[in-house]
Amino acid sequence: MGRFGGGRVSERELDFNTSRQNRLFAVQKQIARACRDSGRPVDDVELICVSKTFDANEIRPLLSCGHRLFGENRVQEAQEKWPSLREEFSDIKLHLIGPLQSNKAAEAVAVFDVIETLDRPKIAEAIAREMRAQNRSVQLFIQVNTGAEPQKAGVAPEELSEFLRYCRGPLGLSIQGLMCIPPVDEQASPHFALLRRLAMENGVSCLSMGMSGDFELAIQLGATHVRVGSAIFGRRNGKEAMPTEI
Repeated sequence: MGRFGGGRVSERELDFNTSRQNRLFAVQKQIARACRDSGRPVDDVELICVSKTFDANEIRPLLSCGHRLFGENRVQEAQEKWPSLREEFSDIKLHLIGPLQSNKAAEAVAVFDVIETLDRPKIAEAIAREMRAQNRSVQLFIQVNTGAEPQKAGVAPEELSEFLRYCRGPLGLSIQGLMCIPPVDEQASPHFALLRRLAMENGVSCLSMGMSGDFELAIQLGATHVRVGSAIFGRRNGKEAMPTEI
């Protein structure tokens, strides 16, 4: 079978699946504890399991134990593996957490329920057109480049208000949240605090921030969505998770 197909599951795969389920439960407990420690309701934070590069057989055990919220980086990969999973589990909610090109807007609107990486007018215009054409509503987050990293996508913090006005005004888009990925060589807390301040200033309610190594800190600073991959699935080369990975 292909990378994203079905097929028989070996004993080794069963062991991995059990381990991933246990890791999921452990992360869920950490999230609940971080919420309680921050004086927030336990259900105030949603866990996005980042399933990029993992195939349907590796994802299905998490679906079987009740988890429904997942994140993917690439439109094409999501197209290959999620339609069949949705046939089995109709209430899946899928987030795009990787960069989006305008020529993939139609596919992204069709397959994803939430697009977290809106970051420039051309993408916003393409998404608005496709939502109208497909008569489909997709939740939208704006990615903010809090570290002003030239190699990284995202709106500059000082340009966020203007971009929001354009999305909400001429394009008629409803923006539900902000997202950021702090620089790997800097403390994450100032970036999380900045994103929270920008959300408050611009009337945005959701904050997608925090990954495997820092999601508890992100919750303390107001995250409503945390994106956790390696702490649940393990490293993508088969080794144990490292704290700097998603």
